[in-house]
Amino acid sequence: MTLPNESSLQKLQFYVTTPYQCGYLPNQLAQSLIASPQSLVNGQVYSGLIQQGFRRSGKFAYRPHCEHCHACTPVRLELAAFKPSRSQQRAFKQHQTLSASILPLSFHETHFQLYAQYQQLRHHEESAGIKLENDEAEQYRQFLCMSNVDSLMIEFCDAQGNVKIVSVVDVVQDGVSAVYTFYDATDTKNSYGTFAIMWLAEWTKTLELPYLYLGYWIANSPKMAYKQRFNPQQKLIDGEWV
Repeated sequence: MTLPNESSLQKLQFYVTTPYQCGYLPNQLAQSLIASPQSLVNGQVYSGLIQQGFRRSGKFAYRPHCEHCHACTPVRLELAAFKPSRSQQRAFKQHQTLSASILPLSFHETHFQLYAQYQQLRHHEESAGIKLENDEAEQYRQFLCMSNVDSLMIEFCDAQGNVKIVSVVDVVQDGVSAVYTFYDATDTKNSYGTFAIMWLAEWTKTLELPYLYLGYWIANSPKMAYKQRFNPQQKLIDGEWV
């Protein structure tokens, strides 16, 4: 299988996974295209891959490759023209008392416990029956604490030092990619998810990078609906960002 002929990608090979249950659309199977070998997917190579719609999960660079479905659309926020809505501005102002710390990727027990709580409260149907102990901790490590590229953890704490939000991000040549964000979902009156994207947008601007990559958007997935509230936004359609 071939991809566009950027020189940095020529040594990569790509394989398609066996079908697995789609996590976003019910009663559908999904497949992914995986870049291999992992050791060659460094920061420069990944910067080329993300422009072609790839994402990162641990040390794996992948993109959806479903035979009969093309619902997953890569999206990125165009920061020079970004105009937050009033509700987004309110969310940003509401949580500005949180302190942000930029950390290297590593396992922190407080982060893992927040992640486990977030999964149970926000993705209960996916985490039902999973033991949030050794197996889940190892899955967490492989998913969010391992990377071959320039990755960071951004920790947001309240005045008492309690961790409220953790965002895992990749810094690529033309922007920042929001890999995964989890937060204290028991604080139902707060807007931590919106605040995290707003903060990342402002931080990316300070790095003088033009885009904040938000991953995949799926029109028929309620879990993805929030991404459409951030504009102007570019989508990768037929290999072109439009």
